[in-house]
Amino acid sequence: MAEAERQTLAELGELGVLARIFPRLPKADATLLGPGDDAAVLAAPDGRYVVTTDMLIHGPDFRWEFSAPDDLGWKAAATNLSDVAAMGARPTALVVAIAAPQSTPVSVLEGVAEGLRSACAELAPGCGVVGGDLSTSDVFTIAVTAFGDLEGRRAVRRSGARPGDVVAVAGELGVAARGLRLLFERGREGGLRADAHAVGRQLRPMPPIGLGTVAADAGATAMMDVSDGLVLDARRLARASAVDLEFDGLTDDEAHGGEDHALLAAFPPDVALPDGFRRIGLVVPGAGRVLVGGAPVDELGGWDPYEQWDGRLS
Repeated sequence: MAEAERQTLAELGELGVLARIFPRLPKADATLLGPGDDAAVLAAPDGRYVVTTDMLIHGPDFRWEFSAPDDLGWKAAATNLSDVAAMGARPTALVVAIAAPQSTPVSVLEGVAEGLRSACAELAPGCGVVGGDLSTSDVFTIAVTAFGDLEGRRAVRRSGARPGDVVAVAGELGVAARGLRLLFERGREGGLRADAHAVGRQLRPMPPIGLGTVAADAGATAMMDVSDGLVLDARRLARASAVDLEFDGLTDDEAHGGEDHALLAAFPPDVALPDGFRRIGLVVPGAGRVLVGGAPVDELGGWDPYEQWDGRLS
């Protein structure tokens, strides 16, 4: 291993680390003033912007035994880009904060930066990293804040679904959950041999970012990112809209698996579904339930960190 790859965060210090990772970070088209000052300055032609944040913590959210540094950077970007898209906005910029043990090789942060760059280039061209923070922690943590431009559109909320609307989804359902099971059962290499597509989607999600604005322009009445499991997230949309969502039929993986970051949307019945969306059900009168075959689904499944994380898997 080259000397530069062995250097740790403690050995280089913050300025040295930043000098190594800045050249690897993606640039944002909306940047008026980028990294280097106390804050960045972004163009916001619409006068409004969408903002969201999410974090990934070693243990409950990712494992180094499964994820390479560039996988982590990709996933940290993708999870936030998807939330921006779910509002009907175009992602424009990311702010990234990382807390890591001082013994972490600087090459790990360089890999994370490469993953951030790759994800922005493939999923949201023009979006980039405009700033962030570095700190030290016993547990590796990455927190990303994402910004998006509505470009004159209304924000598509969870609360607009109406009885008679068609429920549709863009992206995969249940694939990342299958990949996660394989990782736990067989490890990274064994899982990839068994089902490279599913494991790949768990490590590097492929949310349909560009379809967020497409859905908004097509008249979507409600939309959200499916990150915690379809049934769990669909109930959130149903409750926000004070309706029930009746699905045509779901496999267990489709119903309860999370981390695919598909887009769940409702469209008026007289609107043709945009390319990339497929019908999976109907909005019916109700008060926040998810139905399959007319019967309520009581087993929500999905991911709730306060219910499922007990620290034993770190």
